[in-house]
Amino acid sequence: MRFLITGGAGFIGSAVCRRLASNPAYRVVNLDKLTYAGNLSSLRSLDNCDTYRFVQGDITDRSLVEELLFEEEIDVLMHLAAESHVDRSIEGPADFIETNIVGTFQLLQAARTYYDTLTGERRERFRFHHVSTDEVFGDLPYDDSLFREDSPYAPSSPYSASKASSDHLVRAWHETYKLPVVLSNCSNNFGPFQYPEKFIPVIILNALDGQSIPVYGNGENVRDWLFVDDHAKALEMVARDGRLGESYNIGGDGERRNLDVVHAICTCLDKVRPREDGTSYTDQIRFVTDRPGHDRRYAIDASKIKSELGWQAEQTFETGLQETINWYLENPWWWSPLRG
Repeated sequence: MRFLITGGAGFIGSAVCRRLASNPAYRVVNLDKLTYAGNLSSLRSLDNCDTYRFVQGDITDRSLVEELLFEEEIDVLMHLAAESHVDRSIEGPADFIETNIVGTFQLLQAARTYYDTLTGERRERFRFHHVSTDEVFGDLPYDDSLFREDSPYAPSSPYSASKASSDHLVRAWHETYKLPVVLSNCSNNFGPFQYPEKFIPVIILNALDGQSIPVYGNGENVRDWLFVDDHAKALEMVARDGRLGESYNIGGDGERRNLDVVHAICTCLDKVRPREDGTSYTDQIRFVTDRPGHDRRYAIDASKIKSELGWQAEQTFETGLQETINWYLENPWWWSPLRG
């Protein structure tokens, strides 16, 4: 199979590229604009990989996307490229509209042009896999309810609204133009190579730097945490075996309050990298003004992908967090330049 991965230099995209490129039966082409969150250092292990190719470019450049589809004879276009930081979307939503909505439209048009030329087995193989987020569903109360594939959309931020819009575009191109699509919506990812402005890296690195550890509001907001390599495995399975026109929710069964995540990180660091003064990293916690539109709770029902495709997360929240903390401790070469 021949994959075109958009946003493959980002956090999740690089994990997907590393996973797919390790399979000699796959060809992987990575198209990434290399914005602030794109980092080729995350793909250093693929520098000498014959089945991997990097192309710097913008997903809004339809002619470039079409050129790659035809040149590489792509079987699966897996679309991960996105502006994804909620706080940034509140401060400046325009980039999110351009990349997440217009960019997805241009990809769909390019894929449609390419797909219309395919025949036989190649036409049967082709898939457009759109990778999205659980934030399109809005938020949940503090109970045992879960987001399902048929949950109504109720986005709260410019980011989640832009992703909801792109989801709807993908479904419309399937219904109207019969483009063969699959979709997936994931919960919060964490793991190695995550950009330092994201929640878990911020906690780890601020703690190590002796800076305050910021917690929005009272820390009661709940997220369902998914280890990034488990997500990459799920995306491969959806792209390869998912039913056309269907969406699959991918979650790690790792619901935690934000404050509990912070305390778990501090407790781990107290053991593996204790502070020189002997006190706990929890002394650095500072509660800050909550952000606008901060959803209370996200939680994924992943029973569909488990039953239909046989996917199962290999990491628990605890094992994944330990691996993540160890990685940041051992790899300052990667994150230090990004911290300034």
